[in-house]
Amino acid sequence: MTGTLDHIAGETFHGRKGAVQNAFRYGVDYLLLEPEAKLREPPLFSRNRAGLTSLHDVDHGGVPRHGAGAGWARHVLAAHGLSDLTGGRLLLLAQPRVLGHVFNPVSFWLAHDADGGLRAVIAEVSNTFGDRHSYLCHHADGRVIEPGDRMTAAKIFHVSPFQPIGGGYVFRFDIGDDRIGIWIDYTSEEGGLYATLTGWRQPLTAGRIVGMCLRRPFGSRRVLGLIHWQALRLWWKGARYRVRPLPPENDVSG
Repeated sequence: MTGTLDHIAGETFHGRKGAVQNAFRYGVDYLLLEPEAKLREPPLFSRNRAGLTSLHDVDHGGVPRHGAGAGWARHVLAAHGLSDLTGGRLLLLAQPRVLGHVFNPVSFWLAHDADGGLRAVIAEVSNTFGDRHSYLCHHADGRVIEPGDRMTAAKIFHVSPFQPIGGGYVFRFDIGDDRIGIWIDYTSEEGGLYATLTGWRQPLTAGRIVGMCLRRPFGSRRVLGLIHWQALRLWWKGARYRVRPLPPENDVSG
């Protein structure tokens, strides 16, 4: 039996809260895959090999560009006493490499129990300075994460130079068989940010890869370009710029 390998034709929305207003909505492509399982790789997609589109373990799980993939995620779950609750499928929701290039502002490890219930999520956040930090989301009593549940985490990682490090996140996850929805509400003393990722799940095929590359041919290079364009807009509007601090010593919090 082959593992999950789906394409998410998604949309992301970001709305800044506070005195300096800014909002945007863009289309984005994600893959949802089961990295510990044998995958049926369609033409134009490769796993841990070069290709038009690909997904590599070294891009995820710990240090950027030197990640340990699913083994890292399993280690994090075990270190937080969650192994017994997350013995089922482990899925990774991430943007793929396109012609060898990738940048994921945020990827998600989705850890399930043996019955398919979502028990924990590791939100793997990367900034444009080459740093990464992950937030582990789960209920204190270990119960299943339902679509309406609100998971909180203190923000301790520098992402945008136009936002402070303080404040907190509220995460909400709705991972269905046909669509996904993730909502992140960040609140700080200056306002904060509301971000969403929603999209439909469909099996990854060569045709969908071609469509993805025609709609958004530059992949994550486009993502980086849009990030810098929005940063320029914020600077023009007078948002306060902050110099990048050192990242947290621990690579996971929650």
